[in-house]
Amino acid sequence: MSNIVKEAWRKYLIQLQVHPLRTKAITAGVLAGCSDAIAQKISGVKKLQLKRLLLLMLFDFGYGVPFGHFLNKFLDAIFKGRDNKSVAKKVLLEQLIFSPWINFLFMTYFGLVENHGVQS
Repeated sequence: MSNIVKEAWRKYLIQLQVHPLRTKAITAGVLAGCSDAIAQKISGVKKLQLKRLLLLMLFDFGYGVPFGHFLNKFLDAIFKGRDNKSVAKKVLLEQLIFSPWINFLFMTYFGLVENHGVQS
């Protein structure tokens, strides 16, 4: 069994090197789907809400990962190097400026997915 896992991991890492955006998007979509299925089961739903699950997967696959991928490329271009100071600047900038925006978009998207649109 261990050899199967090692080989699968090796192939995954190769795909990550050859096709980084596609591999990250598929991985994030699958993980988002698994997370939502588990969350739905924990919350006690009798039948999985597949529309919600697929729309959450779509958000990560279509927006979250591409945005994060290109944001990190942009930050790498601004802050050269992998020393602690450069990494701290990247993390600080991402957390103070970009994370609130992504959280806002996700909460808006999730509200629409859940049909909890703006009520007057």
